[in-house]
Amino acid sequence: MRKLSHYDPRGKVRMVDVTGKSISHRTATARAFIHMAPKVLAAMRKLANPKGDPLEVARIAGISAAKRTSEWIPLCHPLPLTHIDVLPRVCKNGVEIHAYAAASAQTGVEMEALVAAAAAALTVYDMCKALDKGIEIRELFLVEKTGGKSGDYHRAGAKALGKLWGKGRRHKARSR
Repeated sequence: MRKLSHYDPRGKVRMVDVTGKSISHRTATARAFIHMAPKVLAAMRKLANPKGDPLEVARIAGISAAKRTSEWIPLCHPLPLTHIDVLPRVCKNGVEIHAYAAASAQTGVEMEALVAAAAAALTVYDMCKALDKGIEIRELFLVEKTGGKSGDYHRAGAKALGKLWGKGRRHKARSR
């Protein structure tokens, strides 16, 4: 196991110095899942939510949050994102969110993808809480990342949508 990079030799927290790292193309995909009661899902399918379309608002919230990741996470570097996309999808027991981030930078975009997925999930909760306060955000994890010194990572058993985004394919924001 590698050592944690956000600590100096004396154990003090620090921002990692990426000055000597090469700029390379980096991507990351994260996933979040929001579990909902059938009545909430039915209302979403009919767009009967009193606040509007939660999936579209969540998509925009995720994109906006990704651009501000270094404000959310204290030791993250601000990155020049070249692409961010958030795809919320209604499924059997809730809403699945995939968030994709890309940049040519000295450090990775995993946190940007995770922040986008988290913000989108929280927005779905906010948009639907009038219908049910028992909605649960159950999962948030990195699906894959590419580029950088540590190489690629692909979570076992997770759908790899990042490759689709990287090829410039368009996706529908929701399937109903």
